[in-house]
Amino acid sequence: MRHPLATLDWPVSTDRLLLRRAAPDDLDATWTYRQLPEVYEWIGSAATTYDGYRERFLRQERLADVLVVELDGRVIGDLTLWIQDAYAQEEVADQAKDVQAEIGWTLDPAFGGKGYATEAVRALIDVAFRGLGLRRLYAGCFSDNEPSWRLMERVGMRREQHTVKESLHRTKGWLDGFAYALLAEEWLSPE
Repeated sequence: MRHPLATLDWPVSTDRLLLRRAAPDDLDATWTYRQLPEVYEWIGSAATTYDGYRERFLRQERLADVLVVELDGRVIGDLTLWIQDAYAQEEVADQAKDVQAEIGWTLDPAFGGKGYATEAVRALIDVAFRGLGLRRLYAGCFSDNEPSWRLMERVGMRREQHTVKESLHRTKGWLDGFAYALLAEEWLSPE
């Protein structure tokens, strides 16, 4: 079965950025910023060696979920869209298949503070709701990762959960976590 992202026309352009499906050739560009301490601190899975990163990045099932963000032909970040089933009772489970997604993002800190992450995530949300017809998106982060949860709020996601010391950080121990979500009807409805 083709990955849902493969059914769409790529690339997707915003005012300043280009989003496209990741390719094996994006390995070095994404490794360059993902191994930086300020990025490594917050990402959920961080390889400590280039070989480990290459093995993980090039796994077909992983690569299929990744989009890269380009600025003037340079990769400055990546986005993920993990399409999933919603919880449902058995009798209606078929209606809950592939209707929601977890989204994520990583941006090269050299390009921070210019609105690129906000622009890219807004484009990802639009792809998910308009292009794929998903009904719900969600994202999570450590509560200490203020830039991430502020981005979620900027793009219109609502905080649905604050968990207390439920999230284990690789160096900081148990931290609080935040979960945010957005429904298609909220995104697509006229203001």
